Amino acid sequence: MPVSESKRSQGASSEVVRDINRRIVLNLIRTRQPISRADLARASGLQRSTISLIVEQLIEENWVVEGPTGRLPRGRRPTFLRLNDDRVIIGVDIRPIQTTVALADANGKFMSQEMMSTSGDAKVALTQIIAAIKRIKSACRGKMIEGVGISLPGRFDHTSNRLVFAPNLKWSDIDIRDPIVEQTGLDVELENAANACVLAEVWFDRVHECRNLVVVTVSEGIGTGVLANGVLVRGLGGMAGEFGHVPLDPTGPVCSCGSRGCWEVFASNRAALRYYLETGSTESGLSFTDLLSRSEQGDTRASSALDTMARYLGRGMRMIVAGLAPERIVVVGDLTRSWHRFGPVIEAEIQAQVLPGGVAPRLVPAFEDGMARLRGTVALVLQKHFSV
Repeated sequence: MPVSESKRSQGASSEVVRDINRRIVLNLIRTRQPISRADLARASGLQRSTISLIVEQLIEENWVVEGPTGRLPRGRRPTFLRLNDDRVIIGVDIRPIQTTVALADANGKFMSQEMMSTSGDAKVALTQIIAAIKRIKSACRGKMIEGVGISLPGRFDHTSNRLVFAPNLKWSDIDIRDPIVEQTGLDVELENAANACVLAEVWFDRVHECRNLVVVTVSEGIGTGVLANGVLVRGLGGMAGEFGHVPLDPTGPVCSCGSRGCWEVFASNRAALRYYLETGSTESGLSFTDLLSRSEQGDTRASSALDTMARYLGRGMRMIVAGLAPERIVVVGDLTRSWHRFGPVIEAEIQAQVLPGGVAPRLVPAFEDGMARLRGTVALVLQKHFSV
């Protein structure tokens, strides 16, 4: 006898409710671990019998393990729950100069890293990345690899599964995902680096009370990731947030994207190095961290170059403030090591152009030693299971 439409609908609705409840419980364990079943019931509002069923399922799936027992004045001792450290994720952070392949557990704790130069030949680079993933996979006996998360210095079209815009990487239109899936047998998720940093902020720094934020990544170029009303904004073709390629001066230097005077040619790490060299230095091979060190040691030319970079960073952020009105702007990059120099200059530039009736967002540096992108790759993989 065929199943009626109403019964099929009821079955589907029940499955949706069970899935939502499972994600709620999993998120509570993630954010409040170690936590008892009784505390899960109180925090979620679900019945204890429902909590018990969900927890047993999560233990059976190896997402959750039981930890030590607690102490109460009377009654049965509660058993605490936490995420299983044997659930691991491989994160890949691709940058124009260097690529990092790392292994992390479900709590975002990194256990190993391997770094390599990023080849300008996409096929060569993919071969190297796949080999590194395979090495980590072979060393993970006894652990469950949930998938691979990849952070890209450009825009990834989730419809076509292709890298469509990465001017600083110099790779042409290429399918990155499928070769890795085929050769490693692992699920692969890809995201723009700035968007990955947004996920890292929301996932690991617990900025749940902030539903409107922008992450600005400052390195060879400038990337921006946008969280609006609690939702990551990707836009048509995954191209939302390319403020780094909005021209501040159409007569300015040529940008890697082909236009002139883009924000990133005035405010990126490479821009600061250009300012320094324009003062008469003939040195080659100087890095941005070298420039930071020289400034700290009293090199006035280095300090002047960094101040110019900071002013342009603030001027570019005026676009973000006026266009998106975020509650918070999080800055990611090596410049945060010298935030005492950059922060006040950037804030002053933003404050100088706040629109009447507007409020300047909170400006926050991400002091994370270059790990924000990698933490974002972990969140990228895990959000499939935890997002409600």
